[in-house]
Amino acid sequence: MQIIKKIIISILTLESRLILKKYKPFIVAVTGSVGKTSTKDAIYCALKDHGKFVRKSQKSMNSDIGLPLTIIGVPTAWRSMSGWMRNMEEGLKLILRRSEYPNCLVLELGADHPGDISSVAKWLRPDIAVITKVSRTPVHVEFFSSPEQVFEEKASLADAVKPGGTLVLFADDEKVMTMADRVKGKDVKVVSFGMSDGATVKGSGEQTVYENGAPVGISFKLHLDANSVPVMVRGVLGQTYLYPILAAAAVGKARGMSASAIIQAVAKYDAPKGRMNIIPGINGSTLIDDTYNSSPDAVSSALQALKALECSGAKIAVLGDMMELGKYSADEHRAVGREAVGIVSSLLAIGPRSKATAEEAVKAGMSADAAMSFTSSQAAIEYLSPSVKAGDIILVKGSQSVRLERVVKALMREPEKSGELLVRQEKEWLEKK
Repeated sequence: MQIIKKIIISILTLESRLILKKYKPFIVAVTGSVGKTSTKDAIYCALKDHGKFVRKSQKSMNSDIGLPLTIIGVPTAWRSMSGWMRNMEEGLKLILRRSEYPNCLVLELGADHPGDISSVAKWLRPDIAVITKVSRTPVHVEFFSSPEQVFEEKASLADAVKPGGTLVLFADDEKVMTMADRVKGKDVKVVSFGMSDGATVKGSGEQTVYENGAPVGISFKLHLDANSVPVMVRGVLGQTYLYPILAAAAVGKARGMSASAIIQAVAKYDAPKGRMNIIPGINGSTLIDDTYNSSPDAVSSALQALKALECSGAKIAVLGDMMELGKYSADEHRAVGREAVGIVSSLLAIGPRSKATAEEAVKAGMSADAAMSFTSSQAAIEYLSPSVKAGDIILVKGSQSVRLERVVKALMREPEKSGELLVRQEKEWLEKK
């Protein structure tokens, strides 16, 4: 099966290269450790009305198979061989015939293994490369020799920007900003985004917006050129969402959009599912659904967002395993337990790795009754559901394989809306154990 998969990927990749060579779309490529998908979606929101035909990577299709599927414009065929044959046929049609094709692609690139980005970047050659935050202990680090090797893999995208292109960097990370040195002497502009004073596109004054005592979104000021305008994003929490909008504004600026056009575009941003989404919970509670994936930096950011919230009830964190951390796993899970102390009144840790999170929280001062460990989402649901009350705020976060969207669904006030509000609600995912 692995041999067949490699053959399919090779064929789709070759087709993708030929398609790009033929149609020559403007390419915006996004990578980093945190916020890639949110940033990609925000950039698409900014550009979709600016270009004649703009396409983005769907969901988080950023792998060696996801990228060609986006370039060709076909969905994953899962386990259907006939579906993969149809996908390859569609790629061939684009090559052999003159068809309508996007004039702009917004692509997300992930790095699961060494070479994942550097090998693609050589032929992708983006017009704009966007680098978000690169974590101190990134997801997938277990497949690399060190976090530094992960950083270099991400940085290879900066090396690949076309002459006359633009490198967009996360200004609040000094290490990411060193990537600007990689394009010195080249015909590549550098634009930055963040909360730092030196950022080309800057955000400030972040606040949580409340209605009837419950959080409903965030507001902040966007500073672009001589303009300073208020922006509100409903249904999400945390600084996590400032950055994608700031990155989108930076890309709009690099693309030659006016400040007013950029501001109007990002105001329409619709946050992706499973990333700090606010969902009404049972018994008058509020859920913060951050179940798409997890990493040390992302958990820390989520906990700090929870800490900053006004709350009339209890603050509860349901945290699942963080995967693919290799030798760093135990230390990072323990660090989460220490950080949770003083922020949450109850901690529910789900999965074998997260057991260390609960144990460390107890060592750091949380009572044993408040820091509980569970082997499954269902066990945590059965424990937590009866005790949820009005005013409680419940943060739910874990890596994809832990499937904590099941916890959110069980605690939603309107579980019948799970299909439109939660991640991984497709039939193929729901049928997985």
